Amino acid sequence: MSTRTAVAGTGARTDEAAGVIAGARQRIDDLDGRIIGLIQERMAVSAVIQHERIASGGRRVNLSREMEVIGHYSGQLGKPGTALAMTLLELCRGRI
Repeated sequence: MSTRTAVAGTGARTDEAAGVIAGARQRIDDLDGRIIGLIQERMAVSAVIQHERIASGGRRVNLSREMEVIGHYSGQLGKPGTALAMTLLELCRGRI
């Protein structure tokens, strides 16, 4: 095999590298599945919280709590963490 030819859509130049990439991509796919499942679980828990807050006469959204979540994500992941937290909060709020 020519070292200038990419192996089966991996961008790798050797079979060995292609194998490593394929294995790592499978691991990423598995992690993504777990992350999606955790997000769906978070959405369900958030719905319970919102329901109870509204039923008790409170507001649907607790902005101070949202700021805590954003701070936590940005503290751990930097600026992209802020965007991730905001997206996560949007998913968990449902339609306002």
